[in-house]
Amino acid sequence: MRLQIVLGFTLSAFAAGSANAQVQPPRDSAVNLAGVTVTATRSDASILRTPLAISKVTASDLRAVNGYGVEDALARIPGVIAQSRYGTSDVRLIIRGFGARGAGDRSNSGTSRGIRVLLDGFPETEPDGRTAFDHIDLATAEAVEVVRSNASALWGNAAGGVVNILSIPSGDKPSYDFQPIFGGFGLQRYAFRASAPIGNGTAWIALTNSTFDGWRKHSDARRSVLNAGASGTIGTSSTLGVFLVAANNLMHIPGPLTQAQVDADPTQAHADYLSRDERRYNRLGRLGVSLEHNFNPTTSVSSMVFVNPKYLQRSERNTYRDFTRYHIGGNVVARKDLMIGATQSHFTAGVDEAYQDGSIQFYALAAGSTRGALSDNKAEGAQNVGFFLQDDFAVNDRLSLVLGARYDRVVYNYRSFLPTATIKKQSKDFDRLSPKLGASWMLGKFSSIYANVGGGIEVPAGNETDQPPTGPISGALLNPLLDAISSTTYELGVKSIGMPISTLPITIGYDVSLYSTDVTNDIIPYNGGRYYQTAAKARRKGAEVGLTAQSTHGPFANAAFTFNDHKYSKYIVDSAVIDILKAGKTADLSGNQVMGVPRMTSNIEIGTEIPGFRNLRIKGAMEHFGKYFANDANTVSVPNYTIFNLTAELRNPIVAANGWGARGFITVHNATNKKYIGSAFLNPDLVNGQPAAYEPGMPQTVIVSFSLGRIR
Repeated sequence: MRLQIVLGFTLSAFAAGSANAQVQPPRDSAVNLAGVTVTATRSDASILRTPLAISKVTASDLRAVNGYGVEDALARIPGVIAQSRYGTSDVRLIIRGFGARGAGDRSNSGTSRGIRVLLDGFPETEPDGRTAFDHIDLATAEAVEVVRSNASALWGNAAGGVVNILSIPSGDKPSYDFQPIFGGFGLQRYAFRASAPIGNGTAWIALTNSTFDGWRKHSDARRSVLNAGASGTIGTSSTLGVFLVAANNLMHIPGPLTQAQVDADPTQAHADYLSRDERRYNRLGRLGVSLEHNFNPTTSVSSMVFVNPKYLQRSERNTYRDFTRYHIGGNVVARKDLMIGATQSHFTAGVDEAYQDGSIQFYALAAGSTRGALSDNKAEGAQNVGFFLQDDFAVNDRLSLVLGARYDRVVYNYRSFLPTATIKKQSKDFDRLSPKLGASWMLGKFSSIYANVGGGIEVPAGNETDQPPTGPISGALLNPLLDAISSTTYELGVKSIGMPISTLPITIGYDVSLYSTDVTNDIIPYNGGRYYQTAAKARRKGAEVGLTAQSTHGPFANAAFTFNDHKYSKYIVDSAVIDILKAGKTADLSGNQVMGVPRMTSNIEIGTEIPGFRNLRIKGAMEHFGKYFANDANTVSVPNYTIFNLTAELRNPIVAANGWGARGFITVHNATNKKYIGSAFLNPDLVNGQPAAYEPGMPQTVIVSFSLGRIR
């Protein structure tokens, strides 16, 4: 039935001659200004006229980073917290508090929550809101775009922010590039990228292979990623894109430590994680097809379809687990431009559908951390269907308005195949109407002020639906106490891109935003993520400042500052979920800080191009993360830290003959060898009465890269 729905999407798109917005250049949710394209809405619009907080990192910056995890691309974006947990693809990712609970609790290793991640417009995020980063490798990326505003009105469930990684090459000439990267603790990464024009389009292939011994015991990893595709025009008004991505990813998990263990030896692994060889081994791929047809200059229809098989294996919580899943989906989007008097209207309407299902087997952990006796046999189906409408009004040269809404329905269908199961089948559904209203006012050619208000929905992820140990229904497959997170966000901002200063040889840009989000049913992990409950209400407030400056003489600077004030406004827990409470007792945690979110983060980068040799750039960067709490009782704190990084890079080829050249970089990460806590487990387990919450940050390491090829 699900496959029929998706095929129906595709057939209807073919019948209409339609196409998807994520082909080159991505039309679905692309905005353009002075040649810059960023993800924002699901139609073309000026970035300054779009009333959302938006950021972008381009290919030139991505070629001078390690790129194993997405934190390298997001470090300079205000409002985003991106920290590598072990130096690999397992990244702690938070945008304005969304995703905080996916930062280190046991069952969330290798995944994020609450933030929608796309690769060339196709969803990496599953229907239940979880995102794994297996397919994401910055060595294959051309750009990374981030929407920091709550985007549920367009993207639906788990869209507290949106990260879109674009891998389609932008050049119109053949390009070949081989980039080896070497670093401390056994890091070896090899990336090969190639693209060539075909007819009126482009074909490309990118391969990466990474191995890492790890700086902590039992933190080694290896990953191979293939990214390939082709896109181009058919006839005069249609565009076709075919996208293929596949990954083979094995990572070992060292686990959290107590403070005493960190002080004694931060390189050690948690004893249980080491003895059980806790790990994730993921093999998955996705084939996607996108189509677009323009009936005339004012009317278009687009569609896309994808199939995403997965085979996942884990040693986790003293069990061995096999997941054989398939994730399929698609969309249809229609657009129409109208003139209503002197007002120009751009209307967008569409439907998204995604479905994931498949078998799950749990086994007792046998000798060698392999399969023992079968302990559970089940399937967890999740379907997400959303319908959205949006109208963008250009009232005049200065004023633009956005009005939209989206209805989402997420349905879980769980089945148990154990003969002893008391409940064989159980389902639960969540739904929400998420509106959005925004306005922007042009202050001049290079800047604007904007405001918006919008709703959001985030359902409990699949593993979060497990019952607590004292569950209210014996044998239940779904926790009946959990409901979806609903939120309402108010935002005000001002932004400028590439504004020249007439009296100085310098160009500056700025991005300042204020937000306040009211959250109901905030989902909280307990006992390291063994089970989840909800806090009744929370309020998240914050301010974000981004600054850029570029001199024509060579010096440049970038800065990002984030200030967070996130508190539980109503939160009472009882002895049923907090083991340390006496039976029948409750604890009022209202007014406490929301765990997992630093009160302040900042990133400042200063550098220069070398006069007379402008291909060479040197820069220094400071990363600061403020203190935060690792439990909702606010008794376990994670201290602040500041680290410094140094980089020298050849951004453009230094030798060019017939289009061939060489470039590279050398980076010293954590140049002062600072000892710090890089991330934390939330509401952690106790070891000898002490919280095992802390994941030490990576010490000083040197990364070197050299690229050779025919470079665009």
